[in-house]
Amino acid sequence: MKRRDFTNLLGLGLLTTSLPIAIAACQSDSASDAEGSGEFTTLGSMADLVAQGSVTGAIGGKDLVVVRDPSLPDAVLAVSPICTHAGCTVDWDRGQELFICPCHGGRFNPDGTVSGGPPPKPLTTFEAKIEGDQIMVKV
Repeated sequence: MKRRDFTNLLGLGLLTTSLPIAIAACQSDSASDAEGSGEFTTLGSMADLVAQGSVTGAIGGKDLVVVRDPSLPDAVLAVSPICTHAGCTVDWDRGQELFICPCHGGRFNPDGTVSGGPPPKPLTTFEAKIEGDQIMVKV
């Protein structure tokens, strides 16, 4: 067997043996992408929301905070707790019904819109709903 033929067969063999690995890698990436995109996922319960004033968690790698909608008692609002000014994590002030940034005093309404302070834009919002006693969020 000539050296060139051997090299061609070796290259073809390497390509053939790595193909299943590449296919498996693509499949696992698409499965993890589907985990948090387009589907409603349970974040917590209404009982927790009533007791704590807010429910926090993560879906698809995104941190979330869910609070009651003050204008619609049977609805909830889901926002990212990351301040748009300096990237700090905002806290929910149940008494004032505002998200407050501890870094520079930025304030956000329950729907994520800016209420005051230096933030240049609103918090990122997500679709949320109540099903039975469960809080469902889509990211």
